[in-house]
Amino acid sequence: MLKKEIVELLNEQINKELFSAYLYLEIANYYGDEGLEGYENWFKIQALEEEDHAMLIRQYLLNNGHAIKLKAIDDPTRTFNNYKEPLEAALEHERYVTDSIHTIYSLAAELKDYRTMQFLDWFIAEQGEEETNAEENIRNYQLFEKNLYSLNKELKKREHTPPSFQLD
Repeated sequence: MLKKEIVELLNEQINKELFSAYLYLEIANYYGDEGLEGYENWFKIQALEEEDHAMLIRQYLLNNGHAIKLKAIDDPTRTFNNYKEPLEAALEHERYVTDSIHTIYSLAAELKDYRTMQFLDWFIAEQGEEETNAEENIRNYQLFEKNLYSLNKELKKREHTPPSFQLD
């Protein structure tokens, strides 16, 4: 059995991951409305990845005999004034999620909950990748801003790959 504090934080993390999916779908909608199908595609896939993350945490809790407590998901609606702002919002959000995962990991370490620490190792690596991707999107935007058409076409090629880390 996991400690109550860990279960609460993991349930909250499910909500944060689902909010992430909503946020990225909102960003996809923005880019779709602007006719940037590549950016729209990239963020739709990002939304799917965030749903995958929520499902992994959900399954971990279930596998350890704990109930899932879903909460309302906040409205992700944002107003963007240019094409770069959603990219910056995504990076800021990924840093927030990384912080949240680190908080859970720190508590697990304090409580000597090695099983949860091992489970979260994948998420820590994943968050490093998520932040790198978000930073790269900003960097590429800045480099290709004058040739947004080419970058948009490149982003349209992204495909969703479910995580290789699966729980029974």
